[in-house]
Amino acid sequence: MSTVTSQDGTTIAYTRTRTGSGPAVILVDGAMCHREFGPAKPLAAELAAHFTVYTYDRRGRGESGDTAPFSVAREVEDIAALIKEAGGTAHVYGISSGAALALEAAKAGLPITKLAVYEFPLVVDDTRPPVPADYGERLEKAIADGRPGTAIKTFMREGVRVPAPVVFMMQFMPAWPKLKKVAPTLRYDAALFDGLHDGTPLPEGRWAGVSVPTLVMDGGKSPAWIRNGVAALAKAVPGAEHRTIEGQTHMLKPKAVAPVLIEYFTD
Repeated sequence: MSTVTSQDGTTIAYTRTRTGSGPAVILVDGAMCHREFGPAKPLAAELAAHFTVYTYDRRGRGESGDTAPFSVAREVEDIAALIKEAGGTAHVYGISSGAALALEAAKAGLPITKLAVYEFPLVVDDTRPPVPADYGERLEKAIADGRPGTAIKTFMREGVRVPAPVVFMMQFMPAWPKLKKVAPTLRYDAALFDGLHDGTPLPEGRWAGVSVPTLVMDGGKSPAWIRNGVAALAKAVPGAEHRTIEGQTHMLKPKAVAPVLIEYFTD
């Protein structure tokens, strides 16, 4: 394990993967994922012959630290520290809430050469119910009360609309204890979606400051609400390219997205 120190003193754990050579690519995970739990590690293996790939544990997850108080700006600073470690510039790819964070990093002016994001889960119309206005507060309360399982269920049912029977069965799967360990960071993901889950059009100019080449992606089998949000995002980010990966859902397979990223980041 390698580490960098973020601006507020937080230790951020990362892994550098390469089997060939090439520019740096930083992978930004979605909710509850980290280097050893989620799609980043297998995706890094797919990309390693073409790039120097950095996977990392977002703060509060895996082997990274977590310094209070939290803010989205602190997570942007974590990416800045990784880019500095990678040589001063990097391509960045983010998935789900990681896509939201990657866009914030680009908007903040970090030295990102190219940006790719997959299925930032926005709710921009009535194709699904809006996320309740007190969603973030309820996550905070569940964590404060020592009920990480309740926080996960709130996220699964109201955040991403996983069917109730599936959420019930998840409690008996081997991954459930791992999810409970990182459940406190669901509050951090919720902060990235402030005002973007209420079923109304995206705020005017929200990403006008993103000036790097950007690829916005969705899956051909994802539900209409996600695809509609991605289409709206592609229009809201200046000059963004919109691409659909056929046959994929929000549970994107690394082997499906790797060829797209290789083409995009090497073009």
